[in-house]
Amino acid sequence: MKTKIFILFILIIHHSLFNLTNAQRVTGTVFERSEAGKKSALVGVNVFWAGTALATVTDTIGKFDIARAAKSNKLVLSYIGFKTDTIKVTSESNFEIVMKPEGQLSEVVIRGSSSQIDRMNPIQTEIITTKALAKAACCNLSESFETNASVSVSYSDAVTGAKQIQFLGLGGQYVQTNVENVPTIRGLASTFGMSYIPGTWIQSIDVAKGAGSVVNGYESMTGAINVELVKPDAREKLYFNTYVNHLGRGEVNLNLNRKLSDKWATGFLTHASTLQNRVDNNGDGFLDLPLYTQFNGINRWQYKSDKMMAQFGVKALYEDRLGGQTGFRPDEHRGTAKFYGFGNKTNRIELFSKTAKLYQDKPYKGLGLVLNASLHNTDSYFGFVNYDGRQRTLYGNLIYQSIINNTNHQFKTGINYLLDDYRETYKDSLMTRTESVPGAFFEYTYNHLDKFTLVAGLRADYHNLFGAFATPRLHLRWQPWENTTLRVSGGRGQRTPNAFAEYYGYLVSGRTVRFWGQKIQPEVTWNYGLSLTQTFHWFDKHWDLVLDYYRTDFQNQLIVDTDHATPLASHLYFYNLKGKSFSNSFQIELNTLLSKRTEVKLAYRLFDVWQTMGQPFGNSVLQQRMMVPRDRVLFNIGYNLPYDKWKLDLTVQWNGQARITDPMQSLQATIDRKPMPILYSQSFMNINAQASRAFKKFEVYLGGENLANFKQPNPIIHAEDPFNKYFDAGQTWGPVVGRMIYAGIRVKIKD
Repeated sequence: MKTKIFILFILIIHHSLFNLTNAQRVTGTVFERSEAGKKSALVGVNVFWAGTALATVTDTIGKFDIARAAKSNKLVLSYIGFKTDTIKVTSESNFEIVMKPEGQLSEVVIRGSSSQIDRMNPIQTEIITTKALAKAACCNLSESFETNASVSVSYSDAVTGAKQIQFLGLGGQYVQTNVENVPTIRGLASTFGMSYIPGTWIQSIDVAKGAGSVVNGYESMTGAINVELVKPDAREKLYFNTYVNHLGRGEVNLNLNRKLSDKWATGFLTHASTLQNRVDNNGDGFLDLPLYTQFNGINRWQYKSDKMMAQFGVKALYEDRLGGQTGFRPDEHRGTAKFYGFGNKTNRIELFSKTAKLYQDKPYKGLGLVLNASLHNTDSYFGFVNYDGRQRTLYGNLIYQSIINNTNHQFKTGINYLLDDYRETYKDSLMTRTESVPGAFFEYTYNHLDKFTLVAGLRADYHNLFGAFATPRLHLRWQPWENTTLRVSGGRGQRTPNAFAEYYGYLVSGRTVRFWGQKIQPEVTWNYGLSLTQTFHWFDKHWDLVLDYYRTDFQNQLIVDTDHATPLASHLYFYNLKGKSFSNSFQIELNTLLSKRTEVKLAYRLFDVWQTMGQPFGNSVLQQRMMVPRDRVLFNIGYNLPYDKWKLDLTVQWNGQARITDPMQSLQATIDRKPMPILYSQSFMNINAQASRAFKKFEVYLGGENLANFKQPNPIIHAEDPFNKYFDAGQTWGPVVGRMIYAGIRVKIKD
């Protein structure tokens, strides 16, 4: 199969190189003008040919690039709060457009949805905008997917507060999570990393399904999430947000941006949050949420000229978490059997830079260098057990892009390097490893009149511990009709698992950890995907329908086995896959604007995920993967009053059953020499709502999460005896905390 796919790559590229065609393109930059007469770029402006589905959006510096349409010469630009512009294009042109506010209109007309599929990208990518992020409190990245049907977030356990995402039926470790195209939430940061990116820092989130681009590395298996942060030259020179909920959690965020000159700008993004109120709503004697304090900040500098763009800066983070039984005090009880306690302290510092050489007379050409260095330290304890980790990472990526003869044939090529140095201590065991991986890549893109796009990529890497390997990936996009887009993708992914960091929640238990069999090997997958995007009009409304199916097959996987127990101990086994492991994901999503101010989303998602388990006991049983709900339904409706003065939003999620385990029942099955019992969780509903009121300089919001007040019954097994060998807080499939009410204020001062 892999040989056939690779041959297909070569044949398609060979065919494309001998079918060169010229497609005229229209480019431009979109601005707004302040009262003082200064121009600033508008990001995310919808640009499309009237009466067609050919569309794009402006990038982070206000630029757009779109192919000429065969059936229209009227280019339309629309943006919330601004008058719609229509430009008659008579020849290939480069435009500079200044959009005018809609201040004199009787109401602001809302155009476009808060999230949308990037119609021109061969990789199926959903763009989550700031409008979608404002639908919830969105305190950090893990809370930014409330209205997203593809990504679901849950607690990994009932003690630590660590959150995990599920994507295409698999955990977040199989998604390459980048910050501005730099792999960031990985390794030791995968435990709490989703909470290290405050929501007020986020400008947009791109959620790409399937095999990603080879340009950003080989670790993407099920997709890629790329977070774009607020830029130093952003429209808001000051953005202040404060948040509080009735459980006692409080947050303060302050973003400061300033243009120092026509070329230089600097920005500060800061965050502080804490929870010091001991909450035990289910009465099991354990804190439902850990106490914590976090300080987080970025300072970066930006330089722009006609020939060069550069950005560099530093990030720093400190977080202290404390959980366990309500009576636990670390100074008095740590290391004793009086109360069970959990603690974690994390320090992280990161240096980064991006440099790009620009070619004004050749906008398709570019040379970029990305450099990143980070140091991550974490110190944890679970009762009597200590776990400490340190990770030092260096990352570099040199990218060159240009064309072959004309802009229908583009390519990216380059070299990169990744160095990870790990030092982990669990109980009395010291585990160290250094991974050094140089690599090179080439990605070819063929575009025929924006109707057919092919992206074929191949990269080669050499891992100092596991040897050389190749990563081929292919993406096809075809628009057979004006309102229909088909995508096909396939490709390989590889990553080195980090057992303790990625399955951190399982450590909050009395289980005995065992690595079974040979040394843990890299995880290797092949992912295949097919998607359909259809736009149509029905009852005078605009509708977007998205259907997709993705399958992920593992050649090797780190199996995490909690199904087995013995009279002597309950175990947590880690071992390499022997047998089959796969994930099937199907999703259907429908979006529409019911009126000028009413936006609706309805989606259904199905996961079918299986893996072969039982190796430590000589078994080979194909079982459903634990803690993965088979079905999920999402409904979201948002309503805005004129001028966006009032915004109302309601989200309802229904989560189906997930396979779970019980150590006592597993023990009995082992004693009786019977197959492991198959147990399932309850299905449950989660309801979130928010209302916000905008004033001239600020906005206030009030909302609630889990308004139905559903709580998982007995989320901690043997909570009454936490030093019991069958104690387990890692079997969390539903909300631990009940209803939560929050409020906040957002203040924005534009330049």
